[in-house]
Amino acid sequence: MTTPNIPLGPELTAEQAEEIFEMGREAVVFALLEQAKMLAERQPGGASPSTPSGMKPPYEKPAAKGRRKRPGRKKGHPGSRRPPPERIDQRKEHRLLRCPDCDGRVRRCRDTRTRYTEDIPADVRPVVTEHTIYRDWCPQCRKRVEPTVSDALPGSTFGLHVLVLSAWLHYALGNTLSQIVEVFNHHLHFQLSSGGLSQQWHRLTRILYPWYEQIQAAALQSAVLHADETSWRVNGKSHWLWCFATDGLTYFMIDRVRGSPALLKFFTHEFTGTLVTDFWGAYNKVACARRQMCLVHLLRDFVTVEKYKRPGEHWPAFAKKTRRLIRDAIRLGKRGDLLPEEFASRRARLDARLQQLIDTPWQDSQAKRLIKRFRRHRQHLFTFLDEPDVPFDNNHGERSIRPAVIIRKNSYCNRSQRGADTQAVLMSVYRTLKQRGHDPIQTVANAVATYLTAGKLPSLPPNTTANG
Repeated sequence: MTTPNIPLGPELTAEQAEEIFEMGREAVVFALLEQAKMLAERQPGGASPSTPSGMKPPYEKPAAKGRRKRPGRKKGHPGSRRPPPERIDQRKEHRLLRCPDCDGRVRRCRDTRTRYTEDIPADVRPVVTEHTIYRDWCPQCRKRVEPTVSDALPGSTFGLHVLVLSAWLHYALGNTLSQIVEVFNHHLHFQLSSGGLSQQWHRLTRILYPWYEQIQAAALQSAVLHADETSWRVNGKSHWLWCFATDGLTYFMIDRVRGSPALLKFFTHEFTGTLVTDFWGAYNKVACARRQMCLVHLLRDFVTVEKYKRPGEHWPAFAKKTRRLIRDAIRLGKRGDLLPEEFASRRARLDARLQQLIDTPWQDSQAKRLIKRFRRHRQHLFTFLDEPDVPFDNNHGERSIRPAVIIRKNSYCNRSQRGADTQAVLMSVYRTLKQRGHDPIQTVANAVATYLTAGKLPSLPPNTTANG
């Protein structure tokens, strides 16, 4: 018994179900059994194919694959170890009086060896400074004036290094607020409260906000920009974390919507570079000069169709041709030994093959869906072959957003919109400083001290890395 031309599964419509019902009792029983079989073949625990890995129990995940190669350097390579310290703070001598094996007395020799250890003092104590601030009279202004203390924010009882270090632990490394408070209270003997620390982070955000705007401006002027998004929670409500990244910066934005209105808040004018994204439809509203669609996402879509969608008999031919076209394009992009004429000829043949694929009247429903995508993004699939430094995937965007995903897993996102704004600003600043080769803690501390003294934040430090 079969149900001709009626695909079973999540795509089954009400009209198709009525058509099966009109075929009779046997057709209904067959359709129900097929649906039950498809449910049983889904992932354990009732999880759908789109369920994130972090939401699946560990015992329901497949066993990890073994390493392709052993970790570490190959045999014959020189070893790598910690270099000797440049400064010696204290010296200790160690000598035995009796043998540790037979307990006999040892004979003194002149043979010695040297060993270095570096450690943190067991009793770390905060430095308490008493500031005597002279208030003098200005005859011209006819008022009392006093110097600015640049060691801490106005009215704050703890210094800039505590503020900047704690913010770095939370917004760059993903430590929770309770963990940071516990480390300071017990190990560093510095008493902090979670509420007081959060308020100081909000104040730090207001100071560093010009850097956040400079990061956005630099991203909009970049030649290649990667974009990605992931879910976020603010006060228990669904939000979205947007990430825009290059080799020298990362800009995070938390917004209530996942559609084009959120993107228009970032893209304040036409983007003149190449935007690299997946196939999420909201990116189609962005005005940009060029786009590159992630071909790895496209190949993953083929795996999803074959594993979960039950494609028809015409699918294998379509999948084979499309996969071969994509892989040939990727291989051509890696060829650096071709003459310009030969490269242009192969590039033109790829366009012809893509057009032929689009013009073919495919009968499979999944093939038709992907053909619509190819038709819409015909000019955006092979941009990496025409523009230098444009990759064929969005791997950089996914790697840039991953630290925020880890933070989301630890801290459960934000409890207020103000906290979400602070999260976006400080994550962007710390991540960008690291990408540009600067010490995030000392750089931010020095910038805030300059702001307190001069009343103006210095410019965002430039990129000092080799690829910047």
